[in-house]
Amino acid sequence: MSDLEIIDIYENANKENSKKFVEGVDSSLRIQQETKKEIKDIEWIEKMEETIPYIDNILRSPNRFIVNEEEIVKIELARKITVDSIKHLSKNTNLIQSINKKTGDVRPSKILNINKEESYDTYENKLIYTLIQNMKLFIDRRKKTLEENINKENKNDKQLDYKALSETDSEKVEINVSLISSLNDQKQNSQEETKEILEKIEELEQKILDLSSSEVYKVIDKKHITLIREPIKKTNVILKNVNFQYAMKLWNYLRDNFEDQTKDIEEKQDYMEQGEKKKLFDETFMLQYLILKTLDQDEAETEGTRQEIKETILEQMVNNLVDMDTDMTQEELNSLIANKYEVIKYKKMEAIKEIQKIFKDHIEKYLNKIEKEELS
Repeated sequence: MSDLEIIDIYENANKENSKKFVEGVDSSLRIQQETKKEIKDIEWIEKMEETIPYIDNILRSPNRFIVNEEEIVKIELARKITVDSIKHLSKNTNLIQSINKKTGDVRPSKILNINKEESYDTYENKLIYTLIQNMKLFIDRRKKTLEENINKENKNDKQLDYKALSETDSEKVEINVSLISSLNDQKQNSQEETKEILEKIEELEQKILDLSSSEVYKVIDKKHITLIREPIKKTNVILKNVNFQYAMKLWNYLRDNFEDQTKDIEEKQDYMEQGEKKKLFDETFMLQYLILKTLDQDEAETEGTRQEIKETILEQMVNNLVDMDTDMTQEELNSLIANKYEVIKYKKMEAIKEIQKIFKDHIEKYLNKIEKEELS
């Protein structure tokens, strides 16, 4: 039903009956709502994604130190004779095999051999290795929870029950309306959301796999080290290096949020509405009543009655607008009504033009037909 049709129904109604009907309305509106939704814990995904570039920086330029491996070897197996080797030999003359008295040459049987190697076996590198292990464990726990609850169904059910009775001198009118809404695609939406999260986790796992492919990670992984535990040593590198500062933020976040933060939110409401919703239903009740009265063919209104009905309708409209915005000025009200008048008038004029066009087309077709018959 269009706006114009509704206005016509109001205009053609009997004012006295309508007034008695409104005054006699006794109504109630009961609203029931039940919602159940799972708020998934996905903040950690963003936290890890933000930190991975900083962990990658650490692994690309890892902390390292020089390890000196000392061993006594046969002279022919010595790779390099250093100052430390000579000093050691002077203190351990039993390793000297012979001395040439003419030349002064000394021939040792064995000598100290020193191998210098870079090592990644630092506390900082072990800390980053442990962090990556914690990330993997954290992801496994969250994935398991998501996969177990993938078929969990959300719920959003609403029900409105409106009952009303109105009595005039000559009639009794009752209405019972029950509206029930239940969203059918809640389970599907929840599954799609879970699948999207799992896809993000797969991308995250691939990034962590790339970190695990670094040389530093592989070296430490082969050593089967004991993972670092709290409290963390506050070394200069950990405190001052920007990359480690971000890594430690993630470390603390994983520690504090290790338990799944997914929540099931359930809410039930059951109350009698007394505000705007009930008022709208009362107005709809009146409209339904006026539609019913159009079945009475004997009802007719004089021009004066029609004018009174217009004034009543206008008064109701103004009251509703003022109730919605008590700060509205008269100029704003006049502007709002004028704008709506122009829109409705335009719609009506366009409808009339369309009807005129249809009649014109049919008349032209008829005249053309007559003209052809006369010529034949």
